[in-house]
Amino acid sequence: MAAKRIAPVIVLSTGRCGSTMISDVLNRHPKVLSLSEFFSFLGIRAFRKKRLDGKAMWDLCTRQSPLLRALLTSDKIISEIIYPFHAPQARFSPRNLPAILCTTLPHLTPDFDSLYDELGPVVRARPREDLADQYRFLFEWLRDRFDRDLWIERSGASLLFGFRLLKLFPEARVVHIYRDGRDTAMSMNRHGAFVILLATLQKLRRVGLKPPYYSRIENNTVKGPPPDAPPVYSALEGFVQSLVLRLLDLEQMARQEFELEAYGELWSRMILFGHRYLASLPPDRLLALSYEDVLQHPREKLTELIEFVGPGLADDVWLDEAVRIPRPNPSRYLALEPEAQLRLTRACAPGLEVLGYAT
Repeated sequence: MAAKRIAPVIVLSTGRCGSTMISDVLNRHPKVLSLSEFFSFLGIRAFRKKRLDGKAMWDLCTRQSPLLRALLTSDKIISEIIYPFHAPQARFSPRNLPAILCTTLPHLTPDFDSLYDELGPVVRARPREDLADQYRFLFEWLRDRFDRDLWIERSGASLLFGFRLLKLFPEARVVHIYRDGRDTAMSMNRHGAFVILLATLQKLRRVGLKPPYYSRIENNTVKGPPPDAPPVYSALEGFVQSLVLRLLDLEQMARQEFELEAYGELWSRMILFGHRYLASLPPDRLLALSYEDVLQHPREKLTELIEFVGPGLADDVWLDEAVRIPRPNPSRYLALEPEAQLRLTRACAPGLEVLGYAT
């Protein structure tokens, strides 16, 4: 198969803001390889090593991270995990499901088991190479395997590590999908991964570990060193964070409860942190999409999306199908009592202002 050369695209978001919808829309395009939740389910190990061989790469793609294990073994598996555990022919259980089979491969084909068996030997046979080259080979192999023109990766909450992705893939362009932080916070409140994220942040801060996006907010910007870290974690940073995560009872943490304002503050920090590195991209490498705009004007906004993704990808048949995917989704924030609305708006205010939402 002849390799196509449209630069890849990375979809970044806070999560709970329509990014899964964008994956579903793009997955229906005949020339786009839509990679869904690849990095989100690998955990912090995804960026730790500078170089690795094929066996280590396959282990990275298949081993469950502590967070993923907690999500898979909790009493409510999150909707983003689409592997059909309860099907009679299910090959894996939640306790031994390879990370890449949670969503990424089932999103591409209903014959995901065969694809998994085909892909494994290819990856394991790879020589020792830089981390970026291993990822690029994997994504381009899948792109060519499905005869697509480019790959697009979309992981939930990817604004937290998007600057690392851009260092791994400096040729990539970015779609930033965002939503009113007040509704996003309310959705985070009902999602196990974000409950665990907030609880984990509390524990990490107690032992002196503070991610860069959790630096203080002043004058509607996140203060602290710019996100210019190398695309891999230091050995010490990765070891300490992995150790802390292994010692935590993540399943128990998933049952904790936090005020809506805590999720609003987290959302705002993520938006401001992402804005710091996205603002440096030239206009032709960044497309900002509002979730609300996509719902209200799906044909216009999905046309804008596919024109940004690549020249010559406009497809009326695809568009007619794609515009049926966005569904009306009334604001839950507006149903709150006025005082609760005010508290949540205050928590979200820095991010709302950056994105141009009324406060």
